Amino acid sequence: MKRLIFVNGAMGVGKSAVCARLKTLLAPCAYLDGDWCWDITPFSVTEEKKELVLTNAAHLLRSFLRCSGVRSVLFGWVMPHRAIVDELLARIGCAAQFSLFTLTAREETLRARLAADIAAGRRDEGVLERSLAYLPLYEADMGGVKIATDGMGVSEVAQTIADMVRTSEAL
Repeated sequence: MKRLIFVNGAMGVGKSAVCARLKTLLAPCAYLDGDWCWDITPFSVTEEKKELVLTNAAHLLRSFLRCSGVRSVLFGWVMPHRAIVDELLARIGCAAQFSLFTLTAREETLRARLAADIAAGRRDEGVLERSLAYLPLYEADMGGVKIATDGMGVSEVAQTIADMVRTSEAL
């Protein structure tokens, strides 16, 4: 059976890096970063753009799941409410073993990671405030598995997820 794996969390928690590593651990695997589905300049969040990203993401995820050369499909994105996850799953409509992983980090960890990204020019300065505002939303139980990434490297988080996915498959 195909695997559909969502990796969720606030900006800067490590979703993109973890998914890039996880893609190699779960090969043959496709990876879609949700931000790619609405990469528009200037960036702003509107109802029209929210609909755009959901439509684009569902289409691409469904296509990856239908591809015979892909066994696992990863989707990494900021999904602070379970309703977003459920909406995407309803739009995808394909049978697959679904797993949801929410990456978390303490505020000080997130501040340090984002400060490094800002200093390296990978993110704008406003990201820190936006990300910290989202952090409390991930304290709610969204179902799935929460992984506190504080003190963990990318490879360790990715290996933890890969092991959990493989274990649930064996049950």
